[in-house]
Amino acid sequence: MRLTRLAVVLVTALPLVTATASAGGPPKRPAIALTDVLPAVAEASPAPGDGFRLTSGTVITASGAALPVATQLAEALRPGTGFPLPVVADGGARAIALVLEPGHPDEGYRLDIGPAGVALRATLPAGLFAGVQTLRQLLPPEIESTSPQRRRWVLPGGTIVDRPRYAYRGAMLDLARHFHEPAEIRRYIDQLSRFKINHLHLHLSDDQGWRIRIDSWPRLTEVGGAPGTGVGGDGGGFLTKDDYRELVRYAADRFVTIVPEIDMPGHVNAAQVAYPELTCDGVAPRPRTDMRVGYSSLCVSADVTYRFAEDVIRELAEMTPGPYLHIGGDEAMSTPHGSYLTFQKRVLPLVRKYGKIPYGWHEIAQSPSAAGAVIQFWGRERTSPSVATAVAAGARVVLSPANRSYLDMKYDMLTPGGLAWAGYIEVRTAYDWDPARLLSDVPESAVLGVEAPLWSETLRDSTDIDFLAFPRLVAIAELGWSPRAAHDWSSFRARLGAYGPRWIRDGVGFHRSPQINWS
Repeated sequence: MRLTRLAVVLVTALPLVTATASAGGPPKRPAIALTDVLPAVAEASPAPGDGFRLTSGTVITASGAALPVATQLAEALRPGTGFPLPVVADGGARAIALVLEPGHPDEGYRLDIGPAGVALRATLPAGLFAGVQTLRQLLPPEIESTSPQRRRWVLPGGTIVDRPRYAYRGAMLDLARHFHEPAEIRRYIDQLSRFKINHLHLHLSDDQGWRIRIDSWPRLTEVGGAPGTGVGGDGGGFLTKDDYRELVRYAADRFVTIVPEIDMPGHVNAAQVAYPELTCDGVAPRPRTDMRVGYSSLCVSADVTYRFAEDVIRELAEMTPGPYLHIGGDEAMSTPHGSYLTFQKRVLPLVRKYGKIPYGWHEIAQSPSAAGAVIQFWGRERTSPSVATAVAAGARVVLSPANRSYLDMKYDMLTPGGLAWAGYIEVRTAYDWDPARLLSDVPESAVLGVEAPLWSETLRDSTDIDFLAFPRLVAIAELGWSPRAAHDWSSFRARLGAYGPRWIRDGVGFHRSPQINWS
């Protein structure tokens, strides 16, 4: 399966090399415009005449809290250009200036490009980082090269004023069904942050495995992270606390917030194998490596259940600087309804006790304790009375409709890997919906944002992640960032097709959707 995908990448890339060699130079392509960006910018005003040309004499200027972002920009542009691009406090003319100043929305920025220089302004470093991702896309795809390329490096002239539609723009990666090494997670962070995704939700526990060290319950990873765990029995591994803290730091450098999830009261078979006292009869269940759901449940009447839940929440909260802690709550088919409500009444306040905002799948909306929580809607319905009731009590909603945003769904019936229980999701299906209108009984003011989950039953490595996530994750990113007025399939497919060469140079084995005219 993975060899097939790699072969697709190589075969597609070969004609580019052949064409270049036979023509004696790179093929002619249209000049990049200010609007040729993923996700679409809010406002763009092109200027007549020349833009800004990067040369060996170009410098990047920044000071204070803008310095780390300026350094990232320089590190991104140096390999392909071969230019030194020093980061200095004051560079005068021929500079790319990164400036922090009041007056811009959170994560918003203003980018002014003229022949004499470039000015990127924002109120927060996160806005500068978003602007840097836009600036990189305004340069030719060869900028992604790891060695110097002989060509002119010109940014189109004009002004971009940009801001996010929603505060929360997320991706989820499941480590429980198959463990993904920290290097794979860092690689995913690198890619998703290019499209202004600002949250990575890590699904850390499930029936098939437990993937985060909890000191007060060490057998969770000793047993639940051992070799032979995961779907198919070949997904062993777990994150140490140092691993997790390093991922949090790495993500924060790219303005991505890690959201950890421990799923309960269902999806707990791996925990019960490690600690049989978490079952009502004290007998350990057999380990599970299949894909079934809904058969496990914590013992809601037992005090040990709440000691366990509190210890896990406390230790996760201590090493998670972000505001959210996800407690799952989905598919608890083996937990009676009354017991489910009892469990949520006791556990949701524990998240608040340790300084975090409770976050859970939309089933938690059944509980009055979900008032003020974040509810992740994953259904395929157009209404949800329980979510509407929770919203009326102060809850916010993150939208992850399974038939639109689940990246583990197949593109079509011939897709290698992936599942199809929520239907086939090609790029246009992922793109053609409006978060403001998904749930008719939930107002847009209650929508915190969108998230694209990637479950790992059929995943094994970064090749699988690339193939299922890209290009569909970009569709969800545009729904979360770009204004509703910018939503246009023809424009999106053209911009997405033009991005293909960047992924090729980055080694991303994306799905070559037949809906897109790839450059």
